[in-house]
Amino acid sequence: MTTGLRIRRAAGACAVSLVALATAAGAGTSKSPPSTTSGNWSGYAVSGHSRTFTDVTGSWTQPAVACRDGSSSSSSFWVGLGGFAPTATGVEQVGTSADCESGEPVYYAWYELAPQPAVVVKLDVAPGDRLAAEVSVTGKAATVWLIDVTQGGAFATTRHVDEPDLSSAEWIAEAPSACATSCRVLPLANFGATKFTATSVTSGSHTGTITDAAWSASSIELTTRRPDLAGASPSHLSTDGSSFTVATGHPQKHGHRRR
Repeated sequence: MTTGLRIRRAAGACAVSLVALATAAGAGTSKSPPSTTSGNWSGYAVSGHSRTFTDVTGSWTQPAVACRDGSSSSSSFWVGLGGFAPTATGVEQVGTSADCESGEPVYYAWYELAPQPAVVVKLDVAPGDRLAAEVSVTGKAATVWLIDVTQGGAFATTRHVDEPDLSSAEWIAEAPSACATSCRVLPLANFGATKFTATSVTSGSHTGTITDAAWSASSIELTTRRPDLAGASPSHLSTDGSSFTVATGHPQKHGHRRR
C-alpha cells in the first residue's frame, strides 16, 4: 500500500456476491505452485499465458498484531490486479492494514490505484473481522469493493486509471514501504497468521481459482536480509486452489523482486 511519505504498496460480479464468498473455505491441501521470493510480498499470484485479468476476489480474517513497547511496524492484506511483473509500474488493489505505531496496534482499510497514492477509507475493521474484497477493471475504470462481513460495513468506489495493469492477479500479505525521495521496506508487523479463502480470478469469459490451468500460479515468500526482522510464508493451497494461509516467521533466504 502507498500513503505518501508514510507507506507505499504496489466489469465483474456485484459486491453483494462477496458476502457469500466470505463464508467459503477450501478443504484439504495440495502441492503449491512454483515459489519465488520477495522483499515485501507473501501469498500467491497468477499470470502468464498472454492473459489479461479483469476481476479478482478473495476473503481473509483481519489478524491481531503483537506490538513491542515503543516499536513501529506494518502489515497489509489485500487482493489486486497487476504489479507482479518486475517491470510493473501500476497495481489496482484493496485491503486492510494491521500496524504497530509506537507500540500501539492500529487497524484500518484502504485502496490503491498505483501509481496514485493509497486512500484510507471509512470502514471500521477490528481483529477477527472477516473481510471480503473484489477488484474489477473495465476499460480504464477500476472498481474496488470491501465488505466487513462481521460488522456489516461496506465500501465501494469506481475511479479512472490511465494505464491499468491487468497482467496478473494477487492475494497478498505485505510489508509496506515508507517513501520520500526513495523507498524502504518497513519492518513487518507480527500478525501471526491469516487465512485467505474464496479466491477467484477472471480472464476474458473464464473464471477460476489460483490453480486453474488457464494461467500460471506462483507462491511468494517474503524474505528479509536482516535476521532480526520477520518474514512471511504462504501455506500450500487447498485442494480446489481457493484458499491458503500466510504466517509470519524468520526465513533465512534473502529477499528480492516485487514492488
